[in-house]
Amino acid sequence: MGDMANSSVRFHPNNPRKDGGGCEADFGVSLEELRALMELRGAEALQKIQDIYKDTEGLCHRLKTSPTDGLPDVPGDLETRQQVFGCNFIPPKKPKTFLQLVWEALQDVTLIILEIAAVISLGLSFYQPPDGNSEACANVSGGVEDEGEAEAGWIEGAAILLSVLCVVLVTAFNDWSKEKQFRGLQSRIEQEQRFAVVRNGTVLQIPVADMVVGDVAQVKYGDLLPADGVLIQGNDLKLDESSLTGESDHVHKAADKDPMLLSGTHVMEGSGKMVVTAVGINSQTGIIFTLLGAGDMEEDKTSRKGKQDGTLENNPNKAKKQDEGVAMEMQPLKSAEGGDVEEREKKKASVPKKEKSVLQGKLTKLAVQIGKAGLVMSAITVVILMLYFVIETFVIEGRLWLTDCTPIYVQYFVKFFIIGVTVLVVAVPEGLPLAVTISLAYSVKKMMKDNNLVRHLDACETMGNATAICSDKTGTLTTNRMTAVQMYVGEQHFQEIPAPQHINLHTLDMLTNAISLNSAYTSKIMAADKEGGLPKQVGNKTECALLGLVLDLKRDYQCVREQIPEEKLYKVYTFNSVRKSMSTVIQLPDGSFRIYSKGASEILLKKCWSIMSREGVACPFRPRDRDEMVKKVIEPMACDGLRTICVAYRDLPADPVPPWENEADIITNLTCITVVGIEDPVRPEVPEAIRKCQRAGITVRMVTGDNINTARAIAVS
Repeated sequence: MGDMANSSVRFHPNNPRKDGGGCEADFGVSLEELRALMELRGAEALQKIQDIYKDTEGLCHRLKTSPTDGLPDVPGDLETRQQVFGCNFIPPKKPKTFLQLVWEALQDVTLIILEIAAVISLGLSFYQPPDGNSEACANVSGGVEDEGEAEAGWIEGAAILLSVLCVVLVTAFNDWSKEKQFRGLQSRIEQEQRFAVVRNGTVLQIPVADMVVGDVAQVKYGDLLPADGVLIQGNDLKLDESSLTGESDHVHKAADKDPMLLSGTHVMEGSGKMVVTAVGINSQTGIIFTLLGAGDMEEDKTSRKGKQDGTLENNPNKAKKQDEGVAMEMQPLKSAEGGDVEEREKKKASVPKKEKSVLQGKLTKLAVQIGKAGLVMSAITVVILMLYFVIETFVIEGRLWLTDCTPIYVQYFVKFFIIGVTVLVVAVPEGLPLAVTISLAYSVKKMMKDNNLVRHLDACETMGNATAICSDKTGTLTTNRMTAVQMYVGEQHFQEIPAPQHINLHTLDMLTNAISLNSAYTSKIMAADKEGGLPKQVGNKTECALLGLVLDLKRDYQCVREQIPEEKLYKVYTFNSVRKSMSTVIQLPDGSFRIYSKGASEILLKKCWSIMSREGVACPFRPRDRDEMVKKVIEPMACDGLRTICVAYRDLPADPVPPWENEADIITNLTCITVVGIEDPVRPEVPEAIRKCQRAGITVRMVTGDNINTARAIAVS
């Protein structure tokens, strides 16, 4: 990775002070130092940070940012950072021009056959044989030219060329318009992509293109990191770095072991905070995309002109004009160095050709077969006509080959050849590619009116053959706005969220602390944008539903979080698809530990050995009690289409120190506080859409990890 980073230095000014007006001197670290730092991994990176900056707080001090409050949200400071360290923007691949699309459309085998036949036919139509003056040739030349044939001979070739022109223009224009629409949609999607950063002590959701070096970003399970950074604080953080290294194993990240977080990697478990150290073309994703590109982009032109300090990342306006403001579009970039000419030629030669669809492949094969058959038939026709002329003229009529009559004989042979070409042209179906192209283009236009963007014509053909659709449930079939509507607490099953006075005070306090602390601190409930609207749910929707439950019970989860900030959490077992639960460990004032857990009720209830009674006291929870609870509480909630979440806790002594690495021994012997039923309503347009699919013969299957009864209830509704 270090070699890759060094090979793309020419993308950046050798002396950033030229562009930044001396602004780099305002920071205690340079762009090149940060690039060199992000090339290191693990213990080597940690040692480098300790040698130069002492710790991550020292690095933040050099970058003039606060590990807790982040950057001051001052426009001038942000612009300076963009000038010195670059923008979080990767210039997209230059779109193909209309002429390039025309040239690609001309590469179709059927069209090539038609073009050759049309050119030959058109050329022969203008052939004018010499006149025969000999009297002996007068009888031979009779009937060679039909009346009006010479004047109308060009129409056939011109008609074929016109047909080819129609096919090419329709295909190229359709591809051009689709590409334009796709880039517009991509621009809108990328501009809407946001990431959580801390500025002025407030967590903000900002567009990824606005992130700058020095920002303190919050990372959590499910995030795709848009920039490189150094971990400040983490809770059981594990990343999938397969996009960079090819290794499928999750990499554990910790501030005291391996703090380097790289762009383009996925957060698979845990949460944490990082200080951004590289963005855009300076990030690892930007470097790799730079090297993967060919060598014929705008940067090649600027480097040939000697403009070494005029880079795209330091001039975001030019980059945005190049592609309608697309930010962070992950397209392969063109390398400014480009390598040797031979290497570039090899890259161009190794670029795979555009694959044909099944229908286009079969039509091409049919056209080639018809073309071969037509070629054979035309050759046979020419041979038969020539033999007939020779036998009739020189054998039956007994004429001699006269030198003066040679032009007349050649005229006959040319006419026979023209007839053979006509047979070939008639055999090749010039209307076939035109009909297929126009029909697919019509399908694409019709789908675009339904806001269904199709980038390739053959996608219509592929979707036309679909017989099954497998759809995710949460967020696709449902609205992904979860709300707690039922709960079982204090040995009572409430069909609606009860008033706070109906719950024991001790139980209510335990429930509030368990939900407030055992949730990602990035999950929160915010005020509605419009008056009278629903509150905004930010972060994990299930956690937002539980936080909403706390608010419905007239408690404030934010006060609990302020008393115990994320940095003071002792240990966090984050949610993943294997454990299907999340647990947080806090240390109590007396030195003992308390574990709060939440997760799928069918998983967590098996680990509960006691349950909170109506009086707020832990009572034994035996297997038969669990079976009865499943039958009377869990299954009825699931049959109502609710997702059931169990909230529990456990107290552990400080001595002996619990074996934190042995999760199975830690997350057991829990005390159940409550079971909550969370509703995720089906989107109103989904039932009719599914009925249309079923009428069309398409089977719709729902994919979910929910309880079988919950999934069945959603499917029935």
